[in-house]
Amino acid sequence: MPELTPIELEALRLSLRVGLWGVALSLPVAVPLAVLLARREFPGKQLLNGLVYLPLILPPVATGYVLLLMLGRRGPIGAWLEDSFGLVLAFRWTGAAVAAAVMGFPLMVRAIRLSVEAIDPRIEVAAGTLGAGAAWVFLTVTLPLAIPGIIAGTILSFARGVGEFGATITFVSNIPGETRTLPIAIHTFLQVPGGEAAALRLTVLAIVLSMLAIIASEVVARRLHRRLQGHEA
Repeated sequence: MPELTPIELEALRLSLRVGLWGVALSLPVAVPLAVLLARREFPGKQLLNGLVYLPLILPPVATGYVLLLMLGRRGPIGAWLEDSFGLVLAFRWTGAAVAAAVMGFPLMVRAIRLSVEAIDPRIEVAAGTLGAGAAWVFLTVTLPLAIPGIIAGTILSFARGVGEFGATITFVSNIPGETRTLPIAIHTFLQVPGGEAAALRLTVLAIVLSMLAIIASEVVARRLHRRLQGHEA
């Protein structure tokens, strides 16, 4: 494949940065939420579960519009963030990271939740009977055993964030060097006469990145799962 131009490299670097920050925003919330959904019954659980997976069902453009309404400079949360911290998300790369986090969040939660549900609850109960508190059981038993799901969910969420288009372009637009991520750059090149070659290069790159993410997710999850089974044996 021909060498990428500076504009194409810029789009790639921005996508990777957005994807990484999206994961960083999602992970601290996704882990406890996934454990909560997997281990507890409480009023409103089905509603919360539906809200978590809503970004997978809604059209990405609709999700981006909701983000713009809530986090835009005139939105209730966006105005508060700007007034209190000087933080502006709309039409900024930070907003693209938020969009990536929102779109990848359901995938992360699901992967972690399935991993937690696969853990034998008797192991956690046994740790509790030995005097360990709930927080200590979570940190020393549940969390280590759920690591395969956490890693798989992290990689899938990252890949989803890197490939996000609809919510991103709706929330932060298409600003070169600021919000023009890899998929937005592909769309932009397709609108320009003679831009098909650049669009093709970036498309191939996006496919390669996605495949690597999926393969890495499977390999890491399986290896960690076998290692944990070996320790249990």
